[in-house]
Amino acid sequence: MSAPGQVHSQPDTPVRLYATPVQEISKSNRGPSAGPENRRALVTAAREIFAEEGFLAPLSAVAKRAGVGQGSLYRHFPDRMALAVAVFDDNITELERFAASETSTLVDLFDHVAEQALGSTALIDMLTANLHDPRAEHLSDRLSALVSELLARDRASGRVATSVTQDDVLLAVNMMAVVLARTDPENRPEVATRARAIFRSAFTHTLPMS
Repeated sequence: MSAPGQVHSQPDTPVRLYATPVQEISKSNRGPSAGPENRRALVTAAREIFAEEGFLAPLSAVAKRAGVGQGSLYRHFPDRMALAVAVFDDNITELERFAASETSTLVDLFDHVAEQALGSTALIDMLTANLHDPRAEHLSDRLSALVSELLARDRASGRVATSVTQDDVLLAVNMMAVVLARTDPENRPEVATRARAIFRSAFTHTLPMS
């Protein structure tokens, strides 16, 4: 026994064992002020993970790729549907920035959508099966507004056939997305190229693709 009043130093091993997990937590948890940054990281990670492993990939893999804890993932996105909608919202925001240029055309839009669809095929079938989910309904509205703006511009410049309607363009976009989602991965680039050529031939007065 220790003599009265004598103080022994405690072993430092337990301190080291405790300190290690604290450091790991601080690395993955960026804190409340990093909410927007965490959200952006999760959307980017979801796009990559779902493209690599399919829509049923574990959400823990998304959190790990984003560098955040699973608690942060579920605070932002309570389920897969919420995460998929966020990915497509991000895609449409990118399309809206592109369409803001006065030189952008429907052909350019279709090309951009084709590129996005190639990286989002795992999510397309899921959204197609949940078209009436309230969380996804606004996606169609945003895309429709974008197509309407570019169609009016192309009509005014004579770049698109006068018979082409907004519904025609939206149908073409949706058909391409669904076909790509159901095509074997190795054949998707070729199918996307053919779809873009069909769009140009059917809807526009531009020269065929080179």
